[in-house]
Amino acid sequence: MDNKITFPELRLRSEEIRKRLIEIVYKAKAGHIGGDLSSLNTLTALYLRVMNIDPQDAKNPDRDRFIMSKGHCVEALYCVLEAKGFVTKELLDTYGDYLSPLAGHPTIEVPGIEFNSGALGHGLSIGVGCAIAAKMDKKSYRTFVLMGDGEQGEGSIYEAAMAGSNYRLDNLVAMIDRNGLQISDTTENVMKLDSINQRWTAFGWDVIEVDGDDIEAVTTALENIDYNNGKPHLVVLHTTKGFHVSYMENVLKWHHGVPSQEEYDTAIKEISQRIEELKAKI
Repeated sequence: MDNKITFPELRLRSEEIRKRLIEIVYKAKAGHIGGDLSSLNTLTALYLRVMNIDPQDAKNPDRDRFIMSKGHCVEALYCVLEAKGFVTKELLDTYGDYLSPLAGHPTIEVPGIEFNSGALGHGLSIGVGCAIAAKMDKKSYRTFVLMGDGEQGEGSIYEAAMAGSNYRLDNLVAMIDRNGLQISDTTENVMKLDSINQRWTAFGWDVIEVDGDDIEAVTTALENIDYNNGKPHLVVLHTTKGFHVSYMENVLKWHHGVPSQEEYDTAIKEISQRIEELKAKI
């Protein structure tokens, strides 16, 4: 614990990664930027503090596994992989370029990515398989899966939910980025989800709800999970779509969108100001 990044440092790194995300989406002229921004705190907490992973020993059989089930928001993952040291600046700068290995969904061609998980809906089933493998091999590694709330209508998620409970996969952590918006409307208008807590509790999961916009709260929740309670874990992350870019927050059109030059400048200015404020406190 002593050598882990502190919470003030983690908040700073999250904003630095947020700035990088805006840069690459603007350059590439493509990206699911709203969901990228709502999931960025969670990804930063996982990769920079919570998970047992090392880019210098990337194939260590005891490493924790991460699966980006909401794969259409892969830009956020790419930026965090750069921050962790899996992806170089030079490689990340190719995002959106012809023949770049940085595709619009996760692919194992990219260092640090464990599985090709597609756009959405498939990650939890893969995660169940990973968690079962760890149990069979008597390994202590954990598997983390990040889903979107808009993908909760996918049937394979509930097959995986049943299997996770059936096999008592307490080494599996599923997370839902509960930002409340999906491609065409609010999630409740498209396909009602609430109560997520009651639904997953009924499936036999250990359910935790947390403010996903608070990186300290996210980290604390993940670090205090009981990995020996015989239940798989679900963390419901209550987030804001487009988080920490003022004109994007809770605005449906930023599910997928590219800032104009003026919008880009505004976002960079906002984030840069927060970075300087956070640096002054460390």
